Amino acid sequence: MKILIIEDEQVLADSLRLMLTSKGFEADAVYDGESGEQYAMLNIYDLIILDIMLPKKNGCQVAEAVRARRNTTPILMLTAKSDVEDKVNGLNSGADYYLTKPFDTRELLACVNALLRRQGSQINELTFGDTRLDLESASLIYGENSVRLSAREFEVMRMLMTSGTNHISKEALLTKVWGYDSNAVENHVEAYVSFLRKKLASIGSDVRIEAVRRLGYHLERDEQC
Repeated sequence: MKILIIEDEQVLADSLRLMLTSKGFEADAVYDGESGEQYAMLNIYDLIILDIMLPKKNGCQVAEAVRARRNTTPILMLTAKSDVEDKVNGLNSGADYYLTKPFDTRELLACVNALLRRQGSQINELTFGDTRLDLESASLIYGENSVRLSAREFEVMRMLMTSGTNHISKEALLTKVWGYDSNAVENHVEAYVSFLRKKLASIGSDVRIEAVRRLGYHLERDEQC
């Protein structure tokens, strides 16, 4: 499970990231609203932890932008602002829950787990059309046919499934699958997309990975006769 932390207090953001990592989550931390919005728009996170008082863009503006793109990722707002009006504004902007500072880490973890549970089957499985990606077994499934994916194939397919018909760039795939410090180049992405196309074909899936110049990749379905 991937969690995005958008918090301008860097010490707090990094401590939250380390705490969540120790509990088995993958977590990224960014320190301003503008960067946070860009990360959130990648559609690769299962939960967003969002402060309200941020530089460049405040948390309510970020939440509104995320929801305007029909991104349904749960948002947990963390803030020192505890007035009822502030809570109403936060929830109306698109947040799912509002937790005030200071907070107990046990309460934070309880909120995180509760919000993730609300996603139901999405936690264990992603679908596009009739093709499923089982998140526990890292398998692509179509009807009675299935094929196991390698670790990197799985991460690339997970991002494609999450984005669906929306484009995801090669740069975003490189960053999230290989990491900032990797020596991987765009050819690596192209190679793994090719692997995935062959595996989709091997199970008879009607899902296609389409490439659009300068925009990246998205998923489409072949029309059934």
